[in-house]
Amino acid sequence: MRRNMTVQNITVQRQRILIIEDNQDIVSNLYMYLEPRGYVLDCAHDGQSGLALATQNSFDLILLDIMLPKMNGVELCQKLRLEYGLSTPVLMITARDTINDKIIGLDSGADDYLCKPFSMKELDARIRALIRRANSLGVQEMLSCGDLTLEPRTRSVQRAGINLRLSPIGFTILSTLLRATPGVVSRQELEFAIWGDNVPDSDALRTHIHELRQVMDKPFSRPMLKTVPKVGYAIDEKN
Repeated sequence: MRRNMTVQNITVQRQRILIIEDNQDIVSNLYMYLEPRGYVLDCAHDGQSGLALATQNSFDLILLDIMLPKMNGVELCQKLRLEYGLSTPVLMITARDTINDKIIGLDSGADDYLCKPFSMKELDARIRALIRRANSLGVQEMLSCGDLTLEPRTRSVQRAGINLRLSPIGFTILSTLLRATPGVVSRQELEFAIWGDNVPDSDALRTHIHELRQVMDKPFSRPMLKTVPKVGYAIDEKN
């Protein structure tokens, strides 16, 4: 007996990537490799054009070179995070490969850093990992403790109804601490959340903790960011 079969049309959401890169050969290679894998690509060849495209359109990820004409990648990434509040994942691709260069790139708000020349397979794997991470953050509910709230999707932070302007690293620290509340997050866990395996040798975490306190605690009568000696840090509404 012949059975009737119904074929359903399934719409697959294709992921959009913005490439901001002035090297035409690299751009061509990226198109040749990524487009057959289902990505929808757009491109800008200088920092100013890249900023306009990134802020006027919706992308799942931005591939960003550092050495760009008109506006370098570090400045562009800072503008995306601090001025526009854009949370789109940013993967920096650059020939600058020192630890200090990586720290500068990540501190500007980049989510990952890949040095040229790179493997296209590794690039694709990093792209997929960053998009998965962003999608998982996008479904998270607002994080809160007392009068402090953080919205992962819009990267907005408020305390007592007042908007707080945090640096990209400050936002990462606070979101990590709020997810663990009322628990304590160790220094090592925070450093990994910020820098991954590229933790700077200097006492950079202490500097960023101090900057976060200046924004979220100093203007208010009661501090919430608590240091737990020899353990780590925590958010405590009763501190």
